[in-house]
Amino acid sequence: MSATTLKSLVAAVLLLVGPVTAWAAPRNAPVCEPVGAEGTPREFPPEAQRALDAIVRSELSQGPVASMSVGVTRGDQRWVCAYGQRDIARRLPATPRTTYRMASITKSFTAVAVLQLVEQGKLNLDADISTLVPSYPHKQWPVTVHDLLGHLSGVPTYDGLSSSNNVKAVSTQEAIAMFADKPLAFEPRTRYLYSTWGFNLLGAAVESASGQSYRDYLREHVFKPAGMEHADLDITATRDEHQAVGYRVVGGVLKPSRFLDVSSRFGGGGTRATVGDMLGFGHAVLANSLVSRETMGRMQASMATTDGRLTDYGMGFATYPLRGHYLVAHAGGQPETTTLLVMFPAEDTVIALATNVEGEAKRLRRLSIRLMEQVLEDGVTRRDAHLADAVDAVVYEGLGRIASYGLAYYQWATHGPGSMPADEDVPGAFARVSDLLDRKEIAKDPRAALERIKGAHDPRMGSVFIRVGAQMARTLEKAHGAERLRTYPAEGPLSFFSDYLAACDAQNLPDTERFGGPLREDLLRFVASWKRAEVPALRRERLDEMKNPERHWPAMREAAARAPELRPDYSDELLRIADGYALRKKSAERLRWLELAVELQPRSVDARVALAQALLAAKRDDEVLPHLREALATPQGSLTLTPGGLLKRVGEAESPQVGLGLLRAGVALHPDSPELWEALAKREGAQGHKAEAKAAARQARRARELAPSPTQSASRAAAERGSNGPVPDDHGLVRPRQQAP
Repeated sequence: MSATTLKSLVAAVLLLVGPVTAWAAPRNAPVCEPVGAEGTPREFPPEAQRALDAIVRSELSQGPVASMSVGVTRGDQRWVCAYGQRDIARRLPATPRTTYRMASITKSFTAVAVLQLVEQGKLNLDADISTLVPSYPHKQWPVTVHDLLGHLSGVPTYDGLSSSNNVKAVSTQEAIAMFADKPLAFEPRTRYLYSTWGFNLLGAAVESASGQSYRDYLREHVFKPAGMEHADLDITATRDEHQAVGYRVVGGVLKPSRFLDVSSRFGGGGTRATVGDMLGFGHAVLANSLVSRETMGRMQASMATTDGRLTDYGMGFATYPLRGHYLVAHAGGQPETTTLLVMFPAEDTVIALATNVEGEAKRLRRLSIRLMEQVLEDGVTRRDAHLADAVDAVVYEGLGRIASYGLAYYQWATHGPGSMPADEDVPGAFARVSDLLDRKEIAKDPRAALERIKGAHDPRMGSVFIRVGAQMARTLEKAHGAERLRTYPAEGPLSFFSDYLAACDAQNLPDTERFGGPLREDLLRFVASWKRAEVPALRRERLDEMKNPERHWPAMREAAARAPELRPDYSDELLRIADGYALRKKSAERLRWLELAVELQPRSVDARVALAQALLAAKRDDEVLPHLREALATPQGSLTLTPGGLLKRVGEAESPQVGLGLLRAGVALHPDSPELWEALAKREGAQGHKAEAKAAARQARRARELAPSPTQSASRAAAERGSNGPVPDDHGLVRPRQQAP
């Protein structure tokens, strides 16, 4: 064997097996797209570019990373930079030309294609999909194009290895055949179920209605007009040296992704593109250049189930308020990639993120919010509030949702393609809101009150939070101007409500558009407490992005003592610091920061649960249950630490040991839950604990015998889902349900 042949063989083996590498944040300067030349977009100001770069670098210092490409546009300003390596084995850097698998962002491309054909009269939203795709037989209920676009069709999602481990290219008909014989999971429009298979049906409908292949249609009618020069289907023939090599994190190190041929999910996850292409698509969406403004407004409006619950998903886009901004987005995750595209129609802003590391949805979401804060909120660090009293916590949740939904919908309708719910009976809507925020009623059952408040934007409750919040925004714009209205997302709900109460007096608004005395008193008390608790030095700084966050601890502790009722919530930042120590295997430091988080925010569900898991990892199991009981005693905890919520956390646990500990604590919290006992029996058996497994199985049978009737079980399941309707997975909806909008 020649030396050349040997070298080639070694190189091939390295590419096949791939590196096993510990992570390190990229240290080299990013490769950035040149802008500012004549006829091209303008650069962001130098100080803004430095701030954006610092935010990305801070995020990349937390956890494994190969490459990350980031793009931001606002109006005619544009910033695109690529960090790290697109191919670690060959030490090839990521550049703006690097292409990534788009994964589920493909669904947005497909949805645009469908709506283009609807506008041309070649497709009907109400058509039964079986009439457009003959290889998909009629089901027990008709399935319309409209149902499929919003994941309300009942078409199932992946259900086994055969549907998620495809390794060979398939045709459109072969992709449809993988699920064509499966029954619907439920009657269309009664539930939400995120389904890539459903979007494969839409891709097939594009082919039948247009007479073109799915690939040719996208390239000609979506990619080309959006200026997506490098976008294409992700097939072997279209890959070149710029395609990022994919990695997954195993035991804290990066390993090559397993191979997956995505032609089996062509319409729901089969494309690739650069971050610049993603920005081009986002710009075309905001400019209404791919479909009409009216159509785009319908695509960006959340659909609802038949019982009147918004799903936070429109036609091909996740869509919902985020801290007063109306957000239109899609996330994607597959072997080789994690992606996120976020658009703000009212602010003409697009954020595009892509990495060649799998399972990074939380990281990309976190990074997108930090970039949003810099671009849209003047770099101010917005924090939630920590409240000591359960009733106060529910009232504050209501204030936050009214402000967020009102501002977002009002701006989307006046500066974007959106529309408002019918503005009938405004006095009745204000009266309903006052009832929802009534302290005496909340005190009777804080959990039930929180459920009602979390659903008060839904059509089934008259969309009262949207209508009242938008009316408040309209009044404030009249009083203070459009520029002032844009500052409230950064300042938060207390500023929004304070200014509105002042405007009521200044403009002599009728009593039907005012709030009663008790709510005014709550608001004044909240504002005074917040002012006492603020640490000025932290207004534009995050603790987890500092080299020495501990220097601020004395000031934070003193501020908390001055304002025991309500104060800024630093738990997210403190948990991030603890996560950093966990990645570095420094368990003592991790526990110390989590204990600080609980000390500062004793009623924080996230802080208590994170500390409980760290204690389990440290084999201090006897200390866990009190923390989980404290969390469960809060209104938010009573909604999220249900048996179903705990099972989800078990599935996400950092180790089998932690998962087992959570299950043991879970059955102590919910001794009547057969699901938790059954999961515990399986987990004990897997760990070789035969006696414990048998005991748990006996408890599961006993719990099954005492289980409520099917009707009661359905009611309980609905309660565990919460009042905001069903929740899609991370690829469809980029907002965790428990997070306030």
